[in-house]
Amino acid sequence: MANIMIRQADNGGLTFYLPKRDLEASISSIEFDTQEKWGGELKLDNGGSYYIDPIAKPPRLPISLRARRTGMAED
Repeated sequence: MANIMIRQADNGGLTFYLPKRDLEASISSIEFDTQEKWGGELKLDNGGSYYIDPIAKPPRLPISLRARRTGMAED
């Protein structure tokens, strides 16, 4: 598992940052994005995907979390 950071982007979307690889990408979708449950699989605009354990409500951003890679980015 890796430590990641999610923050609000200037355009209103969300940005995913993985410091260990200096990877920054926009989040194109989140599996759970409701007031009752937030998280799950994060799909990135570069084709990669990561999984974060869902939490009970949307967090205050920026937030640092542990994530597991579930899909590789396309070259």
